[in-house]
Amino acid sequence: MIALGAGDSQDTDVTIRAGAVPRVLDDAETGGPNWQIAANRFLFEIPDVMRMLLTGGREILFEPEAGTSPEEAAIFLSGTGFGILLHQRGRVVLHASAVRVRDSAILFCGPSGAGKSTLAAALVDAGYDLVTDDFCGVSIHTDGVPWVEPDGRQLKLWQNSIERLALVERRAAPVRPELQKYYVEPRAATAAALPLAAIYVLREARPPHAPGIERPNIVDGGLMIRNNAYRPGMVRRMGQADLYFRAAATIAQHAGIFTLSRELDFKRFPEVIGLLEEHWRDLGLMEGAA
Repeated sequence: MIALGAGDSQDTDVTIRAGAVPRVLDDAETGGPNWQIAANRFLFEIPDVMRMLLTGGREILFEPEAGTSPEEAAIFLSGTGFGILLHQRGRVVLHASAVRVRDSAILFCGPSGAGKSTLAAALVDAGYDLVTDDFCGVSIHTDGVPWVEPDGRQLKLWQNSIERLALVERRAAPVRPELQKYYVEPRAATAAALPLAAIYVLREARPPHAPGIERPNIVDGGLMIRNNAYRPGMVRRMGQADLYFRAAATIAQHAGIFTLSRELDFKRFPEVIGLLEEHWRDLGLMEGAA
């Protein structure tokens, strides 16, 4: 049993077990080349790696292919598997990393390679706590406030980032044997769910975008939330497009959606962190130190 999100015992336990997974769902309602949906079940195949059957947001049954190592299976279970489970629970699942600022969560969204994990690592090194890396589940509470649920993940960083951020001593096992990408133990992490204060969509500062922080209009902000969903195809497949637009409106009302344009240069991190801290002070999220 492993923790998945915050809440009471009915909302935190997930069962993961190995066993025989069907290749097709006889009662499938919709599907694609490597996935099928039937009621509360989601069948997903990672070719040459494994098949997963996810049920009701609470159970993963998986069957590895011959030659798949336990470490490789764990990568997909904790990544794609958890992402699908959160979708099944009606969560908004964003491709994001997050840190804690005082008693709130700050998210950084963007596609793979946008620098989410590297920026989060730099902020953790500057004194902030890690909330989550790679993807982030957001739930809307009954009072309308969006909350972020930590998942106890380590950072995942490329070797170049590890060296440039002087995190070699915190480097752990490789994410996959063939990649120069490693798990990195954060200096500090939070285990508590936190209200969401702001989302920053990362982009490179090059013409026409100058370095800085901007607030898009609510329509563009909503599109940014949907476009930065973890595996956007899942949103379409599970009929959750309206959920994401409603969540974007709620997030815009109770928190804020911004773009953060910055130069992709490690030497610029102090300036980027300073820019963020100034913005957090303007938002009333902090006074001085982290």
